[in-house]
Amino acid sequence: MKLLIKLLVNAIAVFAISYLLKDYGVTLDSYVTAIIVAVVLSILNLIVKPILVVLTLPITIVTLGLFLLVINALIILLAGKLIDGFSVSSIWIAILFSILLSILQSILHSFLKEDKN
Repeated sequence: MKLLIKLLVNAIAVFAISYLLKDYGVTLDSYVTAIIVAVVLSILNLIVKPILVVLTLPITIVTLGLFLLVINALIILLAGKLIDGFSVSSIWIAILFSILLSILQSILHSFLKEDKN
């Protein structure tokens, strides 16, 4: 159940950011596409991202971790290529999308955390 809620929260975040960046080259067709994007991004982050992180470890160390933004942007661009109805126009917009997505996910997921008391 928690996984489903997290996917829906991620879909809401994807939809909101796509709406904010629609004038800058991010297109998203529907709510259903937002859910599909959230699922695909989760799968890509689970499978592809660790491989990219290992392969680019030296440059990530040299840039003090900032290259991870590029990796996140590449994951978003790859999702745009895989999903009909979702596209991102450039790497710079993908970097902005990934930054905003990380911030919004952190905020939304903080509301879902249960109190340990």
